[in-house]
Amino acid sequence: MDLLQIIFMGIVQGLSEFLPISSSAHLVFTSNFYKVFNNMPIHQQSSQEVFVDIMLHLGTLIAVLIYFRKEVWEILSALIEGIKSKNYSDHNCKLGLYIMLGTVVTVVIAYPLNEIAEKLVYSPVIVGILLFITGFVLYFSEVYSNRLETKANKMDLKSSIIMAIAQGIAALPGFSRSGWTIASGLFNKIDRVTAARYSFLLSIPIILGASMVYPFIKIDMAELVSYNWIDIIIGTLVSGFVGYICIKYFLKFLAKYSLKVFAYYCFIVGLFTAIFFYFVK
Repeated sequence: MDLLQIIFMGIVQGLSEFLPISSSAHLVFTSNFYKVFNNMPIHQQSSQEVFVDIMLHLGTLIAVLIYFRKEVWEILSALIEGIKSKNYSDHNCKLGLYIMLGTVVTVVIAYPLNEIAEKLVYSPVIVGILLFITGFVLYFSEVYSNRLETKANKMDLKSSIIMAIAQGIAALPGFSRSGWTIASGLFNKIDRVTAARYSFLLSIPIILGASMVYPFIKIDMAELVSYNWIDIIIGTLVSGFVGYICIKYFLKFLAKYSLKVFAYYCFIVGLFTAIFFYFVK
C-alpha cells in the first residue's frame, strides 16, 4: 500500500465511520477499486491491509475521545462515584452502565458474525447489497420517527440494549454501525441527536477492544516491523482529523435535517458497487 492510497482510505474512514454510510463497506470498496484499476486480484488481502484498517479505526476512536472528552470524563467520574456509593441514580452513571452492558450485548451478537464479516471483505457485491439494505433501514426509521408527536432526549435501558443489538448486527460490512444504531434509536422514539451522541459513545469500547485485541489474534507480530509505519501513522492522523470534523458537523446536521439523504446515498452507492463488482471478477 502506498501513501496516497492510505491517505485516501483515511479520509474515507474518517467520513464514513460517523456518517451512516458504513465505513467498513467503503474501505472494502476503496481497497477493491484500487486493486481493480491496478490489475490486482480483489480476492486477496494482505496482513498489512488488515492492520491499516485497524489503525484507521483507531484514528476515528481518537476523534471520538477528543470530541466527547468532557462527556467521557463525566461518565467515568459518575460511574466510579456510583460504584463507591452504590447509588446509580445519576444520569451519567446510568449512561456508563448502559454503555458497559451495551458493549457486552454487542460482543455477544457480533462475535458469531466475525468469520462471515471477514469473508465479506472479498465479496464487494454482497457488501453493496447490504449497504443498499442499510438505506432502507435509514429511510423507514425517519418515516416512523416523523410520525411521532414527541421524542425522548434521554437514553433508557431498553433503548440502549436495542441500539447495542443493532451495533452487533452492524459488524457485517455494509451494515452501517452508526446508521443502524441511530435508526434503532429513532424506532425506539429517541431523537436523532441524542441517538447519534449515544451511538458515538457506545462505539468507544468496541473500537478500543478491537484495536487492542485483533492484531494479536490475526497478525504475526514479527511482520509489524516490516510495515511502512510513517505512511500508516499519517493515514491514522488523517482519519482522526477528518473524523473529528465529521462528528462536529454531522451532529449539527442532524439537529435540522433527516437521515433520508444518507438513505438515498446508500441506495445509489450500494447498487452501483454491487453491479460494478458483479461484472468485474
